[in-house]
Amino acid sequence: MANGIVLKLLIQPKASRTEVSGLHGEPLRLKIRVAAPPVDGKANAELLHFLKKKLNVTSSQLQILRGETSKSKDVFCAGVSRQAAEAALLVK
Repeated sequence: MANGIVLKLLIQPKASRTEVSGLHGEPLRLKIRVAAPPVDGKANAELLHFLKKKLNVTSSQLQILRGETSKSKDVFCAGVSRQAAEAALLVK
């Protein structure tokens, strides 16, 4: 994957609000709480919308590589550097 990064995520659906919740597990994943339920792709859609806003990218720059139906997901973000992603997602 050139010109982008792969985010290793752990998703918690049906949360009170959509937000980054910190780092979790081994191997280390970024935990994101998502308000939408995991039904009919609603949680995935909300996750991608959240990442789009936080990373200031378009929908076409985001792609779920692994974990379409799992809480553990790998999401490719085209045109995003690791430093930019850390600044957008880890700094409050």
